[in-house]
Amino acid sequence: MTAPPRTATIDDLYRHDGKAELINGRIVEIMASGRRPGRLSFLIARHLDDYARARGVGEAYPDGMGFTVPILPSGRQSFMPDAAYFVGPFPANDMRFIENPPTFAVEIRSENEYGNAAEAEMADKREDYFQAGTLVVWDVDPLAHTITCYRRHQPAVLFRRGQTADAEPAVPDWRITVDEVFA
Repeated sequence: MTAPPRTATIDDLYRHDGKAELINGRIVEIMASGRRPGRLSFLIARHLDDYARARGVGEAYPDGMGFTVPILPSGRQSFMPDAAYFVGPFPANDMRFIENPPTFAVEIRSENEYGNAAEAEMADKREDYFQAGTLVVWDVDPLAHTITCYRRHQPAVLFRRGQTADAEPAVPDWRITVDEVFA
């Protein structure tokens, strides 16, 4: 008889090499981003950082920042968005993950994140974000050049080229044109 697999913890996640999230007591690896998704992540995070510095409120993070949350009904205990904005409170040990959900999370599609199964996974993750307390989640589609903005209990808003995207109420008065994101 074999023993059941050991349940992974946040401490195990800290020791894991590479990108990963903790879901149902398992460390779930996340594929590294390709060139275009990586550039989009950097550009959005840079604009968020300019906003945070100018306002003196919150911090922006690029791909790779970990956020931990109490175990959600789905079993999720962490997030690693492609870009994020967080207003606090910040951890006492600034070398550790943030122990709250991001205020605003950006998920940028990689080449394998298309199709029915991927759509279902992304919808489940958005629900996890909202259950944890995230206010706004963006789904950035590098192929369609669109940004879909999700707010809990509200219809999604699709931003296309020629429009200006926002992340209200998570990032008040912050705007970026879709053309600038996909330039």
